[in-house]
Amino acid sequence: MTDTFVEEEIATQPEMWRRAAALLPEVSGDLPHSGERIAVVGCGTSWFMAQSYAAAREAAGHGETDAFPGSEFPHGRRYDRIVAISRSGTTTEVIDLFRSASGVPTLLITGVPNSPATQEADATIALPFADERSVVQTRFATTTLALLRAHLGDDIDTLAQQAERALAVDVSEMLDAEQVTFLGRGPAVGLAAEAALKMREAARFWAESYPAMDYRHGPLAIAQTGRLVWSLGDLPPGLADDIAATGAELVRHAELDPLPALIVAQRFAVAQAKQRGLDPDRPRSLARSVILDEV
Repeated sequence: MTDTFVEEEIATQPEMWRRAAALLPEVSGDLPHSGERIAVVGCGTSWFMAQSYAAAREAAGHGETDAFPGSEFPHGRRYDRIVAISRSGTTTEVIDLFRSASGVPTLLITGVPNSPATQEADATIALPFADERSVVQTRFATTTLALLRAHLGDDIDTLAQQAERALAVDVSEMLDAEQVTFLGRGPAVGLAAEAALKMREAARFWAESYPAMDYRHGPLAIAQTGRLVWSLGDLPPGLADDIAATGAELVRHAELDPLPALIVAQRFAVAQAKQRGLDPDRPRSLARSVILDEV
């Protein structure tokens, strides 16, 4: 039984992913075509989903794919399409980017139909069934990525079955950790960044993330007894031994794809928040959407 919005939303992710995959025949025409050079943008969690999709799309051979925060889009580059992810459709940086897109086709993926960003986009895919009450994003972001991965040919039902297993993983034994570093490779780099963000947002907990191959290049220095190094996906050869030598605890769920493995990290973030007496539905200093005054 759950008692916060975010816990309820985390628990619905397997169902949301299946619904997104079922929507694919209806919306596939608006999604990037194979061979197109595209940019995927978002802010915060949405940017990390964009990173994961960009790496997966290129790895699958569908074309050059770059990911940017909405505010850092390089307007001097030429793209065949710009895809923006925005749960609320009100994010200032996304709306401003669409207004300055200069003839490049734009696609918005959002949880809110008829939002301000939909008025600026050439095409919109709305996932209102995955929208959330909580400030801390979980299911909208992963459902968007599930839809995009379905378009790349991934079996979403298999991922949803893994997600159901992730919902049953016991996270209670890790709650005494004082710090956690998340690692990923390829599409999991963005997911590792998202896992660390959940820890900071929900629990005000010291969390970092790095590409797994880069972890030896400095960040390994903070690993020690009482801290976690959490891998989403495979580790490079020899890195597990290096981590063990520091005394840090290595956390891996090797049987899970990094996307369903992210659910375990989401649940850990919420459990940490509750242990600390915090309300994960009301993270300090944050709002559901960042809307900036015009300068």
